[in-house]
Amino acid sequence: MNKQTFCLFALLIGFVLPGSYAQNAYTLDEIITRSKAQSPVAKQADTRLETSYWQYRVYRTSFNPQLSLDGSLPNYYKKVSQIIQEDGTYRYIPVEQTNNSLSMGLFQPLPWTGGTLSANTSLGYFKDYHLNALSEQWTGNVFNISLDQPIFSFNQMRWDRKTEPLRYEESRREYVEQMELVASQAVEMFFNVLQSQIGVQIARFNLANNDTIYKIEQGRYNIGTTSQDKLLQVELQLLRSRQDVAQASLDLETARLELRSYMGLRESESYDLLLPEMIPQFEVSVEDALNYARKNRSAFIAFERRRLEAERDVAQARGQRFQTKLSATYGLNNNGIVLNDIYTRPEQMQQFNLTLNVPILDWGRNKARMRTALANKKLSDYVISQDEVDFEQTVITQVRKFEMLRLQIEITHKSDDVAAQRYNVAQNRYLIGKIDITNLNIALTEKDDAKRSYLQALKSFWVAYYDLRRLTLYDFYRKELLFKEEGQTP
Repeated sequence: MNKQTFCLFALLIGFVLPGSYAQNAYTLDEIITRSKAQSPVAKQADTRLETSYWQYRVYRTSFNPQLSLDGSLPNYYKKVSQIIQEDGTYRYIPVEQTNNSLSMGLFQPLPWTGGTLSANTSLGYFKDYHLNALSEQWTGNVFNISLDQPIFSFNQMRWDRKTEPLRYEESRREYVEQMELVASQAVEMFFNVLQSQIGVQIARFNLANNDTIYKIEQGRYNIGTTSQDKLLQVELQLLRSRQDVAQASLDLETARLELRSYMGLRESESYDLLLPEMIPQFEVSVEDALNYARKNRSAFIAFERRRLEAERDVAQARGQRFQTKLSATYGLNNNGIVLNDIYTRPEQMQQFNLTLNVPILDWGRNKARMRTALANKKLSDYVISQDEVDFEQTVITQVRKFEMLRLQIEITHKSDDVAAQRYNVAQNRYLIGKIDITNLNIALTEKDDAKRSYLQALKSFWVAYYDLRRLTLYDFYRKELLFKEEGQTP
């Protein structure tokens, strides 16, 4: 009996030792690596990063000169039109004309002023098939240069140059944070499988023990050394053990399927897991964690971006009080019967105008708009300040929790060994009749709980480890940043 029990217990302990694994055995690092490459959450994060990158490229190209070609070729129509005469009457006459145009322009935004500088050239051709004279004409601008410049107005490009780089850098760091969240979820599923595996082993171990104990109690009952009450108690314990084995097997299958799906394993590929009992040794101070969080996390970049956006809204409200726009154009144009006439002594073309839109009586609308923007900025400052405090508190709590979990692993590991030894002693005493079945069941329950507590402590530590990486974007064990300083492309 003692030999059988010892073998079963050794099988249970050996199941989770790092050296015992099947052919397709995965460490925690391998599970995390596969999950970052294969999980749906990781692929979604990859797509969001790619989208952010191309949005940033759109922003960058908006400051570059744009060359465009516009035209209407051909533009032919034939119809009967209503034509007004000199005496006010109308005549319906057939019209058959072609009126083609082509222009090419170069446009350069001016981000410092918010204006646009452009240069273009154009060519037009007209022909009326029913006229004998002047039935064919050419017209065109040899070139012209134009400036459209708002004055005292809101400059969107100026504010975009402040906020858009922050938005892109924020998305880059959010991507790394999302990958660390994938790692935390992989750790959760990894230990869910391990805990389910241990649950199956414990249930089978308990079933074998309870079956043996039931046979012993039957023998004692037959010779009159135990009561029927104790025999029924043992039988009930045996039935519960069988039920526990079925439930534990179902839990294990569910956990394995979830992990398999998350890390992208084929259904036909079996796998085993190695318990990560080697705990990395490093120190984390609250001050260092806060410094890395403030420097690296996307949240603190978002705080700065949100402040700038609030200031931008105030500037936009201020720029809407009145609108002034300066437009100036200089160029050469001409027309003629043939194409060469356009480029023979072209005429100067000049235009200059200043437009104003100043409200005289708006019943306080501009004032209300300005006060609303200022109030929103004040509210945004308060919310951001509170968010900073909350985030820093989260980091502080995580660091202190991390320190506590390291100690908890040591305690639960020692408790697991002590509980296993106590159960062996209790089992031997039960066999010689020194304790009853109730005390033996208590020792069994404590042994099982100690094993589960140890696994839970390991799980909590590794989840906290990757949560700390996510909160600071810094690996304190390897002493390195988790993202690239330079811009990256997906």
